[in-house]
Parts: sequence; structure tokens; C-alpha cells
Amino acid sequence: MTYAAEPAQPRPAAVPSATYRLQLQPGFTLHDATAAVPYLAALGVSHLHLSPLLEAAPGSTHGYDTVDHGRISAQLGGEPALRALAAEAHRHGLRLLADVVPNHMAVPVPERLNRPLWHVLRDGPDSPYAPWFDIDWTAQPGPPDSPGRGRVLLPLLGDRLGAVLGDLVVDGEELRYHDHALPLRPGTAGLPLPELLSRQWYRLAWWRLARTELNYRRFFTVNELIAVRVEVPEVFEATHGVLLRLHREGVLDGFRIDHPDGLADPRGYLRRLAGATGGAYTVVEKILTGEERLPGDWPCAGTTGYDALRRIDGVLTDHAGACQLAGAYEHAVSGAGSGGEPCADPHPAVAAARRGRADMTGPRGELAAEVERLVRLAVRIGAAEPAHADHAPWQLRDALRRVLTGYPAYRPYVRPGEPAPAVSEEQVREALDGSEDATGRLVADLALGRLGSGPEKDEFCARFAQTAAAVAAKGVEDTAFYRWNALLALNEVGGEPARPGLPPAAFHAWCHYVEEHWPATMTVLSTHDTKRSADARARLAVLAEQPRAWADEAAAWSTAAGPGGDPNSDWLLWQTLVAAWPITPDRLVPALLKAAREAKLRTSWTAPDAGFEQALADRARAAYANPGLLPRIEGFVRALAPHARANTLSAALLHLTVPGVPDLYQGSEEPLYTLVDPDNRGVVDLGALAVRLTDSATPRAGDLAREKLHLTATALHLRRRRPLGAYRPLAARGPAADHLLAFARGDDVITAVTRLPYGLARAGGWQDTALDLPAGGAWTDELTGRRHPAGPVPVAELLTAQPVALLTRRGEA
Repeated sequence: MTYAAEPAQPRPAAVPSATYRLQLQPGFTLHDATAAVPYLAALGVSHLHLSPLLEAAPGSTHGYDTVDHGRISAQLGGEPALRALAAEAHRHGLRLLADVVPNHMAVPVPERLNRPLWHVLRDGPDSPYAPWFDIDWTAQPGPPDSPGRGRVLLPLLGDRLGAVLGDLVVDGEELRYHDHALPLRPGTAGLPLPELLSRQWYRLAWWRLARTELNYRRFFTVNELIAVRVEVPEVFEATHGVLLRLHREGVLDGFRIDHPDGLADPRGYLRRLAGATGGAYTVVEKILTGEERLPGDWPCAGTTGYDALRRIDGVLTDHAGACQLAGAYEHAVSGAGSGGEPCADPHPAVAAARRGRADMTGPRGELAAEVERLVRLAVRIGAAEPAHADHAPWQLRDALRRVLTGYPAYRPYVRPGEPAPAVSEEQVREALDGSEDATGRLVADLALGRLGSGPEKDEFCARFAQTAAAVAAKGVEDTAFYRWNALLALNEVGGEPARPGLPPAAFHAWCHYVEEHWPATMTVLSTHDTKRSADARARLAVLAEQPRAWADEAAAWSTAAGPGGDPNSDWLLWQTLVAAWPITPDRLVPALLKAAREAKLRTSWTAPDAGFEQALADRARAAYANPGLLPRIEGFVRALAPHARANTLSAALLHLTVPGVPDLYQGSEEPLYTLVDPDNRGVVDLGALAVRLTDSATPRAGDLAREKLHLTATALHLRRRRPLGAYRPLAARGPAADHLLAFARGDDVITAVTRLPYGLARAGGWQDTALDLPAGGAWTDELTGRRHPAGPVPVAELLTAQPVALLTRRGEA
């Protein structure tokens, strides 16, 4: 079989068959993307999914630090290059989706690169751009001539102001500090430096003050990303004008919305976007936790797919084994429990998540300033209405921290002036955990919009939701998931380490739900934000099937590495090596250091412990020179390989055939063993992949790269030819039936994959397990060309060459 581009009659732009994510950056521009179009068309996708296109900070490798909404990034080639890409894509029957960043802009260096922010820093609240940015002008005293009007805290100094005064230089109408260049308020350039500083609409401050005194909303805890008030119609128009024009002109066909949880009104934003685009295909990067569902009144096609990632990984993960592994980990790290303990409540991963959230909102937590902003709002509400008065700031602060620590999702779905959804009511009650006092009730009522409407009440309601999202993201994803290292594959965006594994019945139920409610939602396995790529997680999933063996192996490796390591760091180190093997020290060490700093237990970004970090790096590097350890690691990964292969191919085929629109991350059509960014955002050689695609149609035994590329292209072309039909689970019969996951799509497509392959091998293989192929004609496995009659077929025969099968009716391929 050869793979060729489909005829140049693209599918309707509103419904992609599959998308391919390209990370644009100075090393891979729009020109490079254009050169890759023939390959991507031959691969079989319908849309190219482009990372942010607007002008970003110089050298940006991701594009989420926008500095200018008025033009396509010159670093990427500018609008002419984007139009050339669109023309080439259209010529090959492809369309373009663009990543949109509505929540924030960069605070760049030099600051003049962000002209709207520059004007606000120069002219203060009188600037026509002041409504753009989410600034609490009441939180900082203003200049001496306008003390009540406030100013912006800029936490960019390397030390206290008094220690760096000599580094501040007035240059014309600018104030310079190293590479920073800030505007001067008109008429202040000739003043003595102390007076000049006091007269500005901004307060220069030591960077450490941001935690407690910052008065602009950020993206999570990133001071260099200032929040934009896209809920203001004029701001929406100004920040989206270029992208909307390009959509009207047919250059762009759809959008991926970054971080909608940061918006004051996600539903209102999506309605405005849908109205401006006529309902263009749009997905949102909404992280859903547990059984949480995307609100049905959000006008979009669905999420960007982390909910699918969790289900696909889950059905391929051994629940009982993962629980035993958690017990072994707890025993190794703290001496508590013992290997083989089942998951129990309260699960240690849940406790880690609560501690992570609590750390964010504590007196010196990274989001203490955001909590204080809510406290100030609540105090003002109480001062204006006696019914809500006399709640001391410390009481409000404690109540807010309690609710934010216990809140079980990213944010409530409350809109001021509307009744709170039942799910949000339940989540707030769960957060209070029965400890609701008068102040707690006030905080809950304000968060849920129960106390009526008004500017400050509405602001509290919206801002609580925004803060809750930041606490969840930073406290769980970026803290707890780096602290609890029992099975790293579980610590993924939107993941639930306390609930590992997913029964096939629950997987099928989720597929039915997606098919009914969100049939065009995205599904993903790897993204630019996943902490480990899908194939790295597929390897780690095998460890859940051999928990005692892995615990013994990890202990042996630690012994071989010698003294100096702590058990938690060693579990992180050894699983990272397994996940990404073969990996160079230059990739491994930065990933370990990032994990340790995010965990904030022994070191952190703001208080690095040089000794601990050096010891961690030395231990990692020493593994490569250890003659007793290195061969053992290599041998262990080789032993995992057959089972990891089954997980890799099973996950890939599920991703490409379950309900929804699969989004492939660049390079993931072959095995990809990457770690957290920036490791997963490197440039991919798509030219080399194009060459290999032509040679992958006849997979060879032991060549997983060929197998995965062939599987991907085959399934993508099948999707492009016609939509897949209705989802219907198929059950196998026999002693190994639980190891086969199968379903039909309509009357002419069947997916069958192996799950828990290590356990299958230990139990003696498929034996006489069989799958009934529906009547109506013979079936052909598109991956191997083998044909099977309708009726019962031995699974050992069906999966004799590969651990997966993609079957179609004869003549349908």
C-alpha cells in the first residue's frame, strides 16, 4: 500500500477528520510548515493545527507570550507566509486551525514591545488601553498627586529597590534597568530619581514581592504574562481582529482556545467568537476532572482532548496493579503501608493534591496575592451592605483558602445574574466539607452569585472562578503531580492518580457519551503540555502490571547507584529513565530539575537548593557510567518492549477510531519518548518522516516505528474517506476476553486492541479466546491485509502479527 494525498476537495471545514499539531517557532516557521504540507496530506490528516500565530516575545518557542495582536508573527514569516501555507494546504485538500490566546499577553523585555501595556504604564488609568488589562488599581497607592488612583506593581527587580538604585538609568523618556525599558510619565523625566520613581503609574519592586503584593492578574503564577480582559467587547475586537479577518478571508477555518478557565466568562467569550465566525469549528483547552462534563451551553465542538487521554490511558492500565504499586511506593518513601496494598481512602495522591492547593494560597503561597484581591472585594462588599459586614479580613482569608483548597474541579460554572448550576453548588459544598461557618457561607454565597448582582459581587463571582482555576493548575498539575511519584504515567494533565485504570465497560460508556453529546470534540494522546508523551506513558503502564517486580527493581537500582539519593527522587529518576530510554543526560537532568523545583519540597524556582540540585544531577549522570547499573536499565527496558509495543499500538488505534476528532502531536506518528516542556517542543524532522512514510506500508517484525507510522496513516486515510459509523462495543469470549477491547464503527469498521499485555502473556496468551465478527461479508485487516470470515475468529489468529487489528468489510478499504 502507498500513501498519497487525497483529492483536493477538502471536507467541510467545520468538521475535521483529523488534525496535526505543529509547534511553530524560529526553528520551524510557516515556511517550514508549507514545505511539510505534501507529507501531512499523504499522512491523511484533514487540518493543520497551528500553535499561536500572533507576534510573540522575541525568540519565543511556543507563542503564548503575545506582544502584538495586530500582526502575524514576523519571526514565523508574517502574514504572507501564512497565506502561502494556506494556499499550499488548500491545494492538497487541507485546512488550517489556529491556537488563540485570549487570556493574557506578555510583559516583554524591553516592555515597549507590548504597546498597549506601554501606554498603560505611561498614562495609568487614563490610558485608553487601561480597560485591556486586569489590574486592581486600588491595591497600590498612586503617585503623590493622585494617591487614590493606584498604580501597577512591576516585580522585575533582582533585589530590593534600595539595593539596585544604581542600576536604574533615565534615558530620554525611558527608565532603563538592564534590558528593561519602561516609559516615563510625561513631565517627569527631569526629576531626581527618588521623586521620579514615586511619580510613575507603576511601582518597581523586588520580584519576590509578587507573591503577596501583585495587583494584576497573571497566567497562573507567571509574572511575565499579564491577563487581558477579553470580556470587554472592545478588547475582544482589538485582540481578535486579525484572526477574525483571516477567517473571513478563508485563510483560517477553526480555532483552539487556550486556557478558557482563565476567562471571566468563558461561555460569553465563546458565544461572541461563534457569532463573529458564523460557528467556526472551535475547541477549548478545558481540563475536566473526574466525571465532570463540559457545559452543554458552551458553543464549541468540545475540548482539546485531555479527557480522552485519561480514558484511553486508563483502559490500558491495570487498576489493581497500579494500586499495589502505590502501596509499594508509599512503603519505599515513607515506610507507611506495604507493597501490595490496594488503593484506599483517603488516597495519598488526594492528600498530595490538597496540600498542593493549600500551599498555593497560604500566607506566602504563590497565589497569595490573588487571594488577597478576593479578600479586598469581600471587605468592600461587606462595608457597602450591613447584612454582610463584620467579617474580619483574616476570617475571609481563611474561608477562601478552605474553599479553594477543597474545590474538586478547576472552576465553578457560575455567571453573575444567573442561578448557579447544580454541579457548582455541589462542588462548593464538597469544598467546605461540612465546616461551613458564617464567613464560609458568605464566601460560598459570593462565589455562587447567590447574593444578588452588582459590580463588586459580579467581580467576586468571576474572579473566584479564575482564581480556583489557577489554584488547581498550579497546586495539582504543577505541584502535587511532581511530588507523588508512584506511577508517573498517571500524573498527566487532567489525570486522577487516585483512580488508576478504567474498566472496559466504563470506557465504552464514555465513548457513547462523546458520540451523543460531543461528536466533534478533539481527542489527544500527546500535546505540547503533556508531561510525558503517549509512548513514554505506554512503557510506564507496563509497570502497573508488575508492581512488586518494579519495586524490587527500583530498590536494586538505588542500591547500585550508591548512597546519596532519597527514595522519592529515585522513583522519579528511575521511572523517567524507563519512560524516555534511550535518553541523554542533557535531556534527563533538566527534566529532573524541573520536576524537583515544581514539587517545591527540597528546592524550588524561587528558592533553589544548589546542593540538592547538584546531588540530583550527579546521581542521574552517574547512572550512565555505572557498569553494574546501565546494562541492567537497558535490559529492563528491553524486557518491557513487547508489552510497551502492545500499549503503544493499542493507544494509537483507539485514539484514531474512538468518537471525536483525533489531534496528532508533531512526530507522534512514530514512537515518541519525550518529557515535559521544553523537551517535548523541539523541532521535528518532517522531511525524514515523509521519506519513511513511503517505506512503512510493509511493516517488518520488530520495527515499531514502521508499525506505528503504517497504523497511523492507514487509520487516517480510512477516516478521510468517510465518517466512521455508530459506536458499538464488541465482547470477546474465552479465558483472555478481558484482555481484548473491541468495538465496531457502523457496519463496516472494527477496532480490536490488546490491553494489559504483560498479564496476558503470564496467563498463557489468548488460548481459545474468540471474537465474533458481525455477519454480512468477510473482513479485511487494513494493517496486515489478512482476511477473516464473518463469525467467531480466534483472537490468536486475528492478532497473530500485531497486537491490534483494524478491520473493514471486503471492498470497503
